[in-house]
Amino acid sequence: MGYAYDDQNIFAKILRGEIPNKTVLETEHSLAFEDIQPLAPTHVLVIPRGAYVNYDHFAAEASDAEIVDFTRAVGEVCRQTGVAPGGGGGGHRLIANAGEAGVQEVPHMHLHVLGGRVLGRMLPKAG
Repeated sequence: MGYAYDDQNIFAKILRGEIPNKTVLETEHSLAFEDIQPLAPTHVLVIPRGAYVNYDHFAAEASDAEIVDFTRAVGEVCRQTGVAPGGGGGGHRLIANAGEAGVQEVPHMHLHVLGGRVLGRMLPKAG
């Protein structure tokens, strides 16, 4: 399956330094920054530096080093922001949207780290 990456998306521009961000963590292969429209007291986006459209694309084509770096970056963001349950935080939710049905707004793979309050049910039960 081919993935068409748009290098003009907002996250690509952030990675190139064309748009400022409030950086939480930078690693060799990942960048984490505060969401500009937070939906919880903690709302951080974690993105790979590589040109991946969504999690499926990332999982299929990213190197082992990119995958390990990204996964560890997510854990470090949870620790740094105080939402990691094992570190005394109350817990968190990780969300990765993909495609139209998943309501993905930016065509660059990203993971939302949300916490700092009780977030409610993930989705309402089917009626």
